[in-house]
Amino acid sequence: MHDEDLSGAEREQDAVRAARRIRATRRGLLVGGLALVALGGGALLVRQIRRSGGPAPAWTPLRAITPPDAPAALSPAVEAPGIDTAMMVWAHADDDIIFANPGLADAILSGATVRAVYVTAGDAGKGIDYAREREAGIRAAYDVMRGGTGEWDEREITLLSGARITRFVPADEPRLSISVLRLPDGGLDAKGFAATGNAGLTQLINGDVAELVPIDGGPAYDLPRLTATLAELLAAAAPRHVCTNVPHESAYAHGDHPDHSCVGSLVRASAPAVGLTAERMSYYLGYPSQDQPVNVTGAVLDAKVEVYRTYAADDPVVRCAEASTCLAQPGFGEWLRRTYPKTEAELRLS
Repeated sequence: MHDEDLSGAEREQDAVRAARRIRATRRGLLVGGLALVALGGGALLVRQIRRSGGPAPAWTPLRAITPPDAPAALSPAVEAPGIDTAMMVWAHADDDIIFANPGLADAILSGATVRAVYVTAGDAGKGIDYAREREAGIRAAYDVMRGGTGEWDEREITLLSGARITRFVPADEPRLSISVLRLPDGGLDAKGFAATGNAGLTQLINGDVAELVPIDGGPAYDLPRLTATLAELLAAAAPRHVCTNVPHESAYAHGDHPDHSCVGSLVRASAPAVGLTAERMSYYLGYPSQDQPVNVTGAVLDAKVEVYRTYAADDPVVRCAEASTCLAQPGFGEWLRRTYPKTEAELRLS
């Protein structure tokens, strides 16, 4: 197809995609499809993936989580109601595009309202600048899925729970929003990182630390504040359906990132407080999805990989310039070829 056959909007979108591809090529020093980053959690992840064919997370017992009370008033986080609203609550900014696509992209394409929440900063002990790179990447990925390139508005919201979140909303498409809590990444070993006090969600839930401080310096979260915050955000979104990580109580959580299973358990414990029944919940397999049959192929896989590649252009740990390079990444290539949502009845709860 020649340029004269394209509309102005199509040419603009092509230019944006080309710029991101160039940026990824220039900025990415690819080694076996992964960027070799400096010392820290990102380097640890790269070494583990290259050595073992995928991450090797630790398995740590987790205490039962006490459900929160329902919010006592209307939250400042309330947004305009939309069509067929889906609430997405994830541990990291890329869990959805890796594990929950093509379902997420299909929902956005259908015109549904999507409210995404990322609980940890996914910072790997590398600080707020790296976390913001990942946030920029996920906004770019959402732009691909929504077919838009407009600016995103950013604002801070102090919730009834006392927590402070940062919310991003496309200026031209308020049916979509991304909210980040920026809690410290717990790491593959569930021991956190020295830069954030060797503490993460596992330690908070198990009572090994009294609170977690967001890496942007916001008010600290104890466990009751965290569950109350999740319940408040769920109530504010008033979703028809909720998607999140597989909870720790599931047999499918063995071999998954500890942050994934912590978030799944936190959401599963908090949702009933705002009237969300088990029938309205979906839990997506994380790392263990690689053990399931391939079920994303052809043009659907191509589209999924393009969304991931766009995200990865801003994440130096997983940057990949071409679709083939993304699919060659050990671990990630397997996850991208699969997506497995589970109902409450299918979780194989222990």
